[in-house]
Amino acid sequence: MSKNILITYSVTDEQTAAISAAAPGSTLRNILKKDITREDILWADIILGSPPMTYLHENDHLALVSLNSAGSTEYCAPGILPDNTVLTNATGAYGIIISEWMIGMLLNIYNHFAYYRDLQKQNCWQKLSRGRYSVYGAKILIVGAGNIGTEFAKRAKAMGAYTIGIRRSDTTPSEYFDEVHLTDALDTLLPQADVVALSLPGTDETAHILSDERLALMKQGSVLLNVGRGSAVDTDALCKHLQSGHLMAAALDVTDPEPLNADHPLWQEPNAYITPHISGGMDSPISRRIIFELGLHNLKAYLGNGDYRNVVDRNTGYRKL
Repeated sequence: MSKNILITYSVTDEQTAAISAAAPGSTLRNILKKDITREDILWADIILGSPPMTYLHENDHLALVSLNSAGSTEYCAPGILPDNTVLTNATGAYGIIISEWMIGMLLNIYNHFAYYRDLQKQNCWQKLSRGRYSVYGAKILIVGAGNIGTEFAKRAKAMGAYTIGIRRSDTTPSEYFDEVHLTDALDTLLPQADVVALSLPGTDETAHILSDERLALMKQGSVLLNVGRGSAVDTDALCKHLQSGHLMAAALDVTDPEPLNADHPLWQEPNAYITPHISGGMDSPISRRIIFELGLHNLKAYLGNGDYRNVVDRNTGYRKL
């Protein structure tokens, strides 16, 4: 079955050969997202990667889009994809590398590494009077207990933390969570947690899930980590709770707005730790390998060899269970 296959991320010669072997007689184009044209989109029968959304709706023979991102809500909006296109995402590809970012940021905050780095730049040998904290014995609330949240729980639990997961459905116990609850328990659990970690997609349900009122419910001196979408947090309210000292710190790989405006007060908040949405991404060899394997698997599924993985429910923006 000869098909036109568009790949929007870099692949090796070995990976190209694997795709050709899976779909003999097919034609491949490997074009990075920024260089893709309307003609490329209309040419493709299958797209491996996250293409620009413009023109996708014009392609009435587009059979499969296997995204290289875990987030897929933008592609679920009405009018973006033809109704008969199978959409899959890269859930599972980023959990390892993002959870390591989360652990690293938490250790940085608890041990004041950023402060000591600033002192080093001043050639200053000086001990801070601030206390140090430990992941051991900390109660960590993980809002969004999917792949990323579970990988973080796995690492935190190995370091001696007590882990609590929140899911929108399914409270089935997990070896990496001491407790699992539904979202309606959030207000009860926030005051108990030393660390609140968000790994949520950007949906109407998750927008400002940490509102001013819920940030106020967080435990005095607790830490916020956000690696999902910036829209999950009321940014202005977060600034207020950091400035007042109610929260010890916030480590953010995502913000609202994103990119964060250059004059936004969050930049000047000494207890905010901001990275420009890099906790995941395809600069990680582990993530690149998993993303390619997912795309190859779904290509084979389209050709009749096995079932799709990570099919997205376009009504919710989540992976179908």
